[in-house]
Amino acid sequence: MLLKLDIGDARPLHEQVAGAIRRAVAEGECAPGDRLPPARELARALGVNSNTVLRGLRALRDEGVLEFRRGRGVTIAAAADTRSELAERVRQLVADAARVGYSRNDLVDMIRGMS
Repeated sequence: MLLKLDIGDARPLHEQVAGAIRRAVAEGECAPGDRLPPARELARALGVNSNTVLRGLRALRDEGVLEFRRGRGVTIAAAADTRSELAERVRQLVADAARVGYSRNDLVDMIRGMS
């Protein structure tokens, strides 16, 4: 898995780490069940602090993209490919809405109105 961070990106580094892993899953570079390298190796390869990588990994765990298993390390979750793609689209929707002046609550109201 080849991950790259963009120094010019305004997003925090941990979000860039999470986004790079999401992208790798969405593009099929990582499949459900695949093991990620240890956080220290990822941090060294990316040139960031281990805590930065761990923060990004925890965010992905909370989204259901990754599973942390004692003794087995960090693996890609079974439903990661669909969750990763959907989560990225939702993030983009929130960003697009903010650009045109809508809040997250406005979006929730719009979605509820569609039912």
